[in-house]
Amino acid sequence: MALQGPIPVTFAMVFPHGYYVVGEVEPVKDFDASSNGRFVQARDKQTGELVWQVAVMDGDPTLKPAQKTVAVKILAPVHPVPPQPMPGLPFTPVAFDGITVTPYVNATGRLAYSIKVREMHALTQPAQAAGKASAGKDAA
Repeated sequence: MALQGPIPVTFAMVFPHGYYVVGEVEPVKDFDASSNGRFVQARDKQTGELVWQVAVMDGDPTLKPAQKTVAVKILAPVHPVPPQPMPGLPFTPVAFDGITVTPYVNATGRLAYSIKVREMHALTQPAQAAGKASAGKDAA
């Protein structure tokens, strides 16, 4: 099969209703390399970049509450900084570029997806339009 490894996708494909930062950006622990209280940050197997994680909430109104919040992994050499909060909103809208998804079967036997991104930035336009802009940017 020609399709192997992470699958490139656009923002609009994964986040058609927008996404909102609801947690702090934190380093992901490399459980194999960390030991005896010594923390070692994970590196992406394909790129070697440091892996960070942020909790985000999906704006899709049809999702059940337990499905709304997911962790997005960010591959970056330095600690990513979320966009500034927008006045009047309880959560910060966010856009991602360089998105890939990797399907896997979770511990309960259900299909799940690991979402990795290369960039996180402020959402400056509606989610559908932002995804179309990202599609062109990713293809370039």
